[in-house]
Amino acid sequence: MQRRTFLHAGAALGLVALSPQLFAAGKRKPAANAALIVVDVQNCFIEGGTLPVKGGAEVVPVINKLAGAFRNVVVTQDWHTPGHASFATAYPGKKPFETTTLTYGTQVLWPDHCVQGTDDASLHKDLKLPTAQLIIRKGYNKGVDSYSAFEEADHKTVTGLAGYLKARGIKTVYITGLATDFCVAWTAMDARKAGFEAYVIEDATRAIDLNGSLAAAWKQMAAKGVKRIQSSDIETA
Repeated sequence: MQRRTFLHAGAALGLVALSPQLFAAGKRKPAANAALIVVDVQNCFIEGGTLPVKGGAEVVPVINKLAGAFRNVVVTQDWHTPGHASFATAYPGKKPFETTTLTYGTQVLWPDHCVQGTDDASLHKDLKLPTAQLIIRKGYNKGVDSYSAFEEADHKTVTGLAGYLKARGIKTVYITGLATDFCVAWTAMDARKAGFEAYVIEDATRAIDLNGSLAAAWKQMAAKGVKRIQSSDIETA
């Protein structure tokens, strides 16, 4: 099943609770070869934005605290063109959260959001990441959506993040941000595909949870070897 279609199957699959062994345990101090990836903590995904994620602003203080434990911090921004192929308004008669078929598969259609250069696309004003070294902008190709920080939805166009991290000697990534079941999940799974050890810090994320997509995302991440932890598992002092 293509990753972009799992949300439609999540409820039908009768997904059960994840077993305890899928959770990583123990306090850990991020090593010099670890990076924190902060995914799409932008106005568009916060309450009052064009595609708000419930509780989205709640991740900001958690991420700010975590950032102090990392030497390497990377930030991503959704950065769409006007009339982007992922916008429902690009298709007469279509409504947000319906789907269409594009050359790379099934595409969920979203409200217009995170349009390049708008305040809606800006990082949240309370996000404090003074040591962040890199901002990856994604979704700027008008005809292709891009949830993952590593590659676009066509699974051909890379962002360059994997090469950057490898050149820096990074082996492990810790992923936070919005939304758990879309951009966070794709980023985590593509991190594993690129050869990194990957952790998703659950309480530093929030989900859209569309048609069972959150449970399905955790199941798929676990199958790819992504580990699920809490911010309390990280030494931040």
